[in-house]
Amino acid sequence: MARGTFSGREVVKVVVNCGIYEWDRTNGDHAILRWEPPADHDADARTVPVPLHDELNEGTLRSIGEKAGMNDFQRFVDWIERNR
Repeated sequence: MARGTFSGREVVKVVVNCGIYEWDRTNGDHAILRWEPPADHDADARTVPVPLHDELNEGTLRSIGEKAGMNDFQRFVDWIERNR
């Protein structure tokens, strides 16, 4: 399925606006997003670096999704597309 490209800022906006991740800090040209699990959750905290580039390639987008906990890459891309 063809899709447009995404910038790092678009990805950060969608992931942060969903309310699960917070923009923790910026390191160089990367936004560092963080997820803290609820007290009753047995998972570890997640840190997801997102390069703030004008265009992210598919491999970078896939890596961001995997670190964020995605199960299906196409659903992740569609979700970003719908919410950007």
